[in-house]
Amino acid sequence: MIDDRVRVGLLGCGTVGAALVTLVGEQAESVAQRTGARLEITRIAVRDPGKERGAQIPKDLLTGDAAGVVGAADVDVVVELMGGIDPARKLLLGALEAGKPVVTANKELLAAHGGELLAAADRAGVEVEMEAAVAGAIPLVRPLRASLVGERIERIMGIVNGTTNYVLCRMTDDGMAYADALAEAQALGFAEANPAADVEGHDAAAKAAILAGLAFGCDVSADDVYREGITALRPVDVDFARRMGYAVKLLAVCERAAPDGAQRGGDGRARDGGPVISVRVHPAMVPLAHPLAAVRGAHNAVFVEGAASGELMFYGLGAGGRPTASAVLGDLVAAARSVLARRHATDGDGGAPVRAGLAGTHAGRPRARIRPMGELQTQYYLNIDVTDRPGVLASVAEVFGTHQVSIRSMEQDGPQGGVAHLIFLTHTAREDGVQATIEGLSHLDVVQHVGAMVRVAGGEDLP
Repeated sequence: MIDDRVRVGLLGCGTVGAALVTLVGEQAESVAQRTGARLEITRIAVRDPGKERGAQIPKDLLTGDAAGVVGAADVDVVVELMGGIDPARKLLLGALEAGKPVVTANKELLAAHGGELLAAADRAGVEVEMEAAVAGAIPLVRPLRASLVGERIERIMGIVNGTTNYVLCRMTDDGMAYADALAEAQALGFAEANPAADVEGHDAAAKAAILAGLAFGCDVSADDVYREGITALRPVDVDFARRMGYAVKLLAVCERAAPDGAQRGGDGRARDGGPVISVRVHPAMVPLAHPLAAVRGAHNAVFVEGAASGELMFYGLGAGGRPTASAVLGDLVAAARSVLARRHATDGDGGAPVRAGLAGTHAGRPRARIRPMGELQTQYYLNIDVTDRPGVLASVAEVFGTHQVSIRSMEQDGPQGGVAHLIFLTHTAREDGVQATIEGLSHLDVVQHVGAMVRVAGGEDLP
């Protein structure tokens, strides 16, 4: 009789890990009835085994030896929730080399070394499950790897960081200053004590890299992602956006593209075989009529645009202990099914294990060719503070014209204390021209401060 137990080694037991232990306890019987796999957490690696963790974490399972958990004979699947790149990378590679499927929520690791892990999984004939690494409880990775695997994905765009969305909502709805909104998010547990990964866009960039690799079948790292955070935004920026019919959101955008003059075939691939894509994270003004503008608080929402499927929207809680643990548990069940499938396949015949689950062939995936950010074409919002004196507008407009950036509208606040605040919206322009305009304005003696520049999403920029 084949053993239906699937024994789990857990690396890390913080907020998500503790929630996962609880969920496994709550759902184990239901999972067994629906899948035939009886999940059993047999070992938990933590930094301090002596730390008090509550009754839901059996102390006899705790150990400080993470490598021992990976190599233990009574561990069939390794779940990594410790975060960071090292030692997580070495531990997961060790698990894969031992023929054990792994589950991870580690977006930083996947964005930096995802290709290496997937190739190691290919060699071992096992799986890397990663649903919780991108959007918390939202099922997004699995549809991209399974349901949409035969679809040509043209674009993925959405809100993938709940902290920044909460801060921007408070700035927009209540006129809060950035620092006050962030402090509130920290007090509510939506933001870390050191919020840099969220507010500077690093978290969203890592997720964008993972999504781009899944959608376009190529290796994309976080270093490939153009990144801007929300730290430069002021209440005047989000207030102007609201008055003009927009909401400011931090967007992750992954799309097929071609550099100007690049040679590519009809499938959107460059001459070297790798897809030509644009991957970027930055604040954007989203029309209030678009569903993304209505995403509130710490929720996430992602649009996937396929050539045949059209527009699909995924929405839900993008963070939090139980929501994220729910996604981890889904991955764990998938990995458990593959473990049992291999046991059935090898029972009594001595044959080689067969591969199950969502794993595909990742070895030799091409590197993506990234379109330079300077070739992006969209509309732009820009605000500047200028000395209030005759001829200022002419000097400013000349800089815009020099770099072929056409002004769609201009609004003036002030003057106050001899300083006027100018707000511009442009027609569609190239990114490099707008950046050159900003550089030129910063050198005008009448310009005292160049404020935020925000891209305006609309028309072809939105699904």
